[in-house]
Amino acid sequence: MSNNYLSSTSLVDYNAPSIQLLIKERDWQRLSDKEKIGVAYNFVRDEILFGYNSDDALSASKVLADGYGQCNTKGTLLMALLRGLGIQCRFHGFTIDKSLQRGVVPELVYPLAPENIIHSWIEIFYKKEWLNLEGFILDSAVLSALQKHFPERTSLCAYGTGTNCLQSPDIEWNGTSTYIQKTGINKDLGIFDGPDEFYRDHRQLTGLRGAFYRYVVRHWMNHRVAKMRDGHIPKIPGGEHSLVPAPSAQHFYDISS
Repeated sequence: MSNNYLSSTSLVDYNAPSIQLLIKERDWQRLSDKEKIGVAYNFVRDEILFGYNSDDALSASKVLADGYGQCNTKGTLLMALLRGLGIQCRFHGFTIDKSLQRGVVPELVYPLAPENIIHSWIEIFYKKEWLNLEGFILDSAVLSALQKHFPERTSLCAYGTGTNCLQSPDIEWNGTSTYIQKTGINKDLGIFDGPDEFYRDHRQLTGLRGAFYRYVVRHWMNHRVAKMRDGHIPKIPGGEHSLVPAPSAQHFYDISS
């Protein structure tokens, strides 16, 4: 087993004072491994709200300070908390079809979004096997709002969600893998020791498009997510067929666990 799975890095900076203080104040070190994973996971899922940061390649301490994040940034914070608690973890990179972000990305700028958007989940070594953690991305308020708005739907690929079991997705940590955006995945970019290594080769928010995202679009997106949290779900042009995975993404990554 690689020692890198417990390493502190520039992004996975679990030695940062804010992260160490959080672990100490919550008294997490006294817990069993299963409990440590659970408290870190639940903290990142629900106390770090679903939202869009200035970049994917942010340090865990910066994400903690922001108080919000998406798949990639929340994942970096979760890795830092887990490694700070002695839980081995690694990074798995993907891309997702941009249809998964429909409803969050304003329709006016949706055509400008990349067709394939960088995505990731965290893999933890628990009871001698690697498990996937992805179900921490949406906070409970956002997911609950979507469930109430679409009470008859099982499959949904929009609004930051990619699942075939909307009313009961695998998002609770109970010793098995968790998912909430899996059905949007359309390319596997491989497994990495951590996000530092991944982002050296895979970046998306660059140039003029990146600046437009950082200074304009993401604030617009965060406003829409806040309204979703309050139960106001934006309408998507195209009707029901817009809410399922694109053909390139559908059933790409079929994991029964």
